[in-house]
Parts: sequence; C-alpha cells; structure tokens
Amino acid sequence: MGIVNTVLRALVWWKGQTIGTQLFTWRHGIKVGEDAQGNFYFRNEDDSRRWVIFNGEVEASRVNPDWHGWLHHTFANHPGHEALEHKTWEKPHVENLTGTIAAYAPAGSIRKANPVLRQDYEAWQPE
Repeated sequence: MGIVNTVLRALVWWKGQTIGTQLFTWRHGIKVGEDAQGNFYFRNEDDSRRWVIFNGEVEASRVNPDWHGWLHHTFANHPGHEALEHKTWEKPHVENLTGTIAAYAPAGSIRKANPVLRQDYEAWQPE
C-alpha cells in the first residue's frame, strides 16, 4: 500500500498534502499556528503565501473563519497572535455537513424517520 499512497500523493491533493506541497513546506514554510482540529497553518518568509495542511480530510469548510481571514490576507495577524473580537451573536464554527447524516433536514423531509405530514401543500398531479 506504500507505493500506492506515494503515487496518490504525487498526483492528487484530496488525499492530503501532495509531495510538492510537503517539499515546499519543508523548504519555505514557517509554521504560524494550529487550530482546534489539528490543522497546521504556514507562511513563507515574506508572507506572500499562506497555506494550511489539513489534519485528516481536505475540506475547506474545516477552516474556521478566523484562520480563513488570515489565509486570505484579510487579517495581518493570525488568530494565535492576538485575540480577534467576536460578536455576541456569532455562533461557533461548524464544517459543512452536507452529504452527512448530520446534515440539516426540515420537518417535512423524506430523510426524516417520521416526516411531518403537511396540510398546507397539495402535490401537483398530471392529468
């Protein structure tokens, strides 16, 4: 299985960091921090590039808003450098759950075990 993983790392990014990313990180990466999910954040020496190495599944929605802002140069300082001000109405970050068992399903959804019978809707029937 080792050679298959090596070939996959050379060719595809969705199985984790590629060999090219790993080499670039070793040569030019300066570790900036880590988030609660274990993702590592890096920048190069002149801070012109910023990137994340995911811990597990490569899914962009796993990057919380604070780190996302830093990655896209919205914030000059990373979340570990100084505390970002959060509003009282902000909810905690949750990754995209679409396609999982935890995805949102409204009351009338057929994905629910006992969907609610709707009295306000009449399905169209062709003649």
